[in-house]
Amino acid sequence: MLDIQNFIDGSFTHALDGESIDDYNPATAQRIATIPRSKFADVELAVTAAQSAQSDWSALTLEQRAQWLDRIADALEEKTEDIARTESVDTGKPIELARRIDAARSVSNFRFFASLGRQQTEMIFEMPDAMNYVHRSPVGTVGLITPWNLPLYLLTWKVAPALLMGNTIIAKPSEITPLTANLLAETLLELGLPNGVFNLVHGLGPEVGQALLEHPKVKAISFTGGTETGRIVARTAAPMFKKLSLELGGKNATVILKDADLDYAVDGAVLAAFTNSGQVCLCGSRIFIDADIVEQFTQRFVEKVNAIQVGDPMDERTTMGSVISPEHLLKVESYIDLAIEEGGTVLTGGTREMTGFNGPQGIGAFLQPTVVGGLPHTSRCATEEIFGPMVTLHTFTTETEALEMVNSSEYGLAGSVWTTDLERGRIFSEKIDTGIVWVNTWLHRDLRTPFGGVKNSGVGREGGQWSLDFFSEMTNVCIKNPDSN
Repeated sequence: MLDIQNFIDGSFTHALDGESIDDYNPATAQRIATIPRSKFADVELAVTAAQSAQSDWSALTLEQRAQWLDRIADALEEKTEDIARTESVDTGKPIELARRIDAARSVSNFRFFASLGRQQTEMIFEMPDAMNYVHRSPVGTVGLITPWNLPLYLLTWKVAPALLMGNTIIAKPSEITPLTANLLAETLLELGLPNGVFNLVHGLGPEVGQALLEHPKVKAISFTGGTETGRIVARTAAPMFKKLSLELGGKNATVILKDADLDYAVDGAVLAAFTNSGQVCLCGSRIFIDADIVEQFTQRFVEKVNAIQVGDPMDERTTMGSVISPEHLLKVESYIDLAIEEGGTVLTGGTREMTGFNGPQGIGAFLQPTVVGGLPHTSRCATEEIFGPMVTLHTFTTETEALEMVNSSEYGLAGSVWTTDLERGRIFSEKIDTGIVWVNTWLHRDLRTPFGGVKNSGVGREGGQWSLDFFSEMTNVCIKNPDSN
């Protein structure tokens, strides 16, 4: 069992009061680590360290900081298998998925922002009688609060641009999945990153997270997590005029138009619904199908879902592992019960019965992927974020009706549209109230593009230039030409 510690000012240390939290493997229910249950005093130490490191780190050139990002990427790439196995054990996701997405993306995040940093050019705006120069400076000490579903993937998505822009960092990972954040801290220590530039404080959201939000010297908060927690973040930080980036929940739509290539659309819809056990904010948990093809699509979709290999996350053949915890399993199951109460029909799944591995004595947090039909699009199961391996199917007769159903959600993060007419797909997509739409694909990411949602799915955008802008302050210097007087 691992004894995980905070990483503050270049050293690993327990919480000042010695309290700890247990970390469990959700696939086996085994205790795998203890982490500090930190408090405000621990955050204060991290803030002091970050403030002390700020001037020297921000004094480096953009190129020097980009070189640091490349070094971090190289070091993480050498640890690809370690990252994948650690993430699989901590989250219950299949090792193949952790290797292909979590580990790979953690490396590419650093490489991408290093490259983007080198592409930056001086912003100059000329007037007839003057010249404007835009100067970038770091925000200062920033707080990064990240979720449990893609732990290192989403942490590095924030760490890389924050470091590049010259900020010092206090990171607060989910207490449910702390292990790869610790691995990142170990890597930065091995590389000799200056003390205090990156600090890691473990603990509970209402204690560590809230301390970060309330601390006057933490100048920006980048948060990824649930919408309800996002409201707390905004309510606390906004009156202090901190910079805020909130990437929140989603109840995303997968829209199957009548001219869709069914084989292609079915594969895409299954991928969008059940990747990472449906525990991705971008997952398509509401599937809208044209009435002309609903029977064909539903039959093929259920067949594909039944072919998903649920089991031991360490088995290379497994395509879906456990959900994140026994508590989350109960939450998802409560929605299955609710779906039946609301008049829905479980077309497949909905049980814990396994054909293979299910942990010692069958106590792992496993659930068969679940498909529910017959519910109105306004039902609770079709409107509330479940964040698990459960989807609802809905039928429409016109594209106008489809848009009304899709846009009725209080969320607006992502979605996908499936059609053989690309122009039709683009026109339809532009009418969806959401931040991201894929046509004939899902989770196909160009890191230069804006990432974020509308409505209850968040505030602000991450990715590319948007991340650089968030993690920097801009000063316009206007110099008047004396010859113009």
